Amino acid sequence: MKIYYTLTGQKEVFEPLIPSRVSMYACGVTVYDYCHIGHARSAIIFDVIRRYMRYKGFQVTYVRNFTDIDDKIINRARQENVSWDVIAKQYTDAYYEDMDMLGVGRADVEPKATEYINEMIEIIKALIGKGIAYVSDGSVYFSVDKFPGYGKLSKRDMEEMLAGARVDVDKRKKNPLDFALWKNSKEGEPFWESPWGLGRPGWHIECSAMSLKHLGESFDIHGGGADLLFPHHENEIAQSEAFTGTPFAKYWVHNGFITIDKEKMSKSLGNFFTIREVLDKFDPEVLRFFLLSTHYRSPIEFSDEQLREAESSIDRYYTTAVRTNDFLERNDSGYKELSGTGKSFSELLSAFKESFEEAMDDDFNTAQALGHIFELIRECNRFLDSKPSGQEAGELILKTRELLTETGTVLNIFNRTPLEWYSSLMHVKNIGLSEEDILEQIGKRQDARNRKDWQTADIIRRDLEEKGVLLEDKKDRTDWKIKVG
Repeated sequence: MKIYYTLTGQKEVFEPLIPSRVSMYACGVTVYDYCHIGHARSAIIFDVIRRYMRYKGFQVTYVRNFTDIDDKIINRARQENVSWDVIAKQYTDAYYEDMDMLGVGRADVEPKATEYINEMIEIIKALIGKGIAYVSDGSVYFSVDKFPGYGKLSKRDMEEMLAGARVDVDKRKKNPLDFALWKNSKEGEPFWESPWGLGRPGWHIECSAMSLKHLGESFDIHGGGADLLFPHHENEIAQSEAFTGTPFAKYWVHNGFITIDKEKMSKSLGNFFTIREVLDKFDPEVLRFFLLSTHYRSPIEFSDEQLREAESSIDRYYTTAVRTNDFLERNDSGYKELSGTGKSFSELLSAFKESFEEAMDDDFNTAQALGHIFELIRECNRFLDSKPSGQEAGELILKTRELLTETGTVLNIFNRTPLEWYSSLMHVKNIGLSEEDILEQIGKRQDARNRKDWQTADIIRRDLEEKGVLLEDKKDRTDWKIKVG
């Protein structure tokens, strides 16, 4: 398995610090608003990395934090005339609701910054004692020029950073690049007691304290969005390694941006969509699939058209699932030797799992892994088109279902029945019919067909199709599905 390591700028063979065990930390959200789809991408990527590591047999400890005290939280609380902790709880709960819909599992540990104030204070005291941090006007700052190699993760030159930092000079700092470990309390702001007076922690120190507490001085993977590379992760490295004297994270992993009209999506630009806004129009599995259909390090262009394409892809899986169910229901159990299409399909099945794992082992290439999955789906349909029968054909279809379920579980997609998929689409697309309504119309149409009233039967079919419901007549029943795309 190889992972792209941001620090070296190349793929590195993954070798955990402790064999068979993986320790992993991903920066979570600041809980002051609803999550946007950029948050969804990061959460889904690291959820899949954790899932794949476990699939490969590793024992994984995954930590993902919440920043529950921050200027943005304080400002939101003022706007709404409530306490800061009310805002933090409201949007923490909203985060869980969003992630549950997207199939993002809970991390093993989910610490909140305000629960680790004492641990942060101890780290800050130690850094002051080492002469690497200093007190200024009730705040504490990290002295970046005391940490050799500052800028190594983000590949930034100190002189260039200084030139940019001097635009906004803070007289409390010895160096414009120095960053706050502890902020003195302003009037009306929440505060905690410290050796330097009343105040609250800076943003960066919280992740060092929480990862140290739960994963130790060094751990395997530290992840987050590319927007966190500088200054957040750069500052994490500096304060953590200055405190412990040991390397911080062995592998730094960053997911790419989401773009809209080729421009990075961000709240500051106002060109963002919340997860909830997207899920008003699309099934959660569609959004998850869309975000996995591009390699995690690459930018991904967001649009409704792209989501409709993802919806159509997922529908191909569920349509195939219906076909495999039908085949297994009617297939005879007698043995028939495979030839032609059957033999080539059998060869593909034998190589599929290895191909899937090769893609995922290559820096978690979910896009390529999905390509292998849909090649299998396509060949499964070709095989079914050839009208196979017999025990060996049945075994191939059962093996196909098993492999699609196994690999789908790694990505946490394709985990519903076709009926559950179409029922969900029915609500998302707001077709104005319930499942009971559809079944009632199918019953009326069948009655008309039994009477050989083909005109009425055709009218019912057309009426349903106009509302987005497609019918498929089979030997002993009529199935329905929702039109996609």
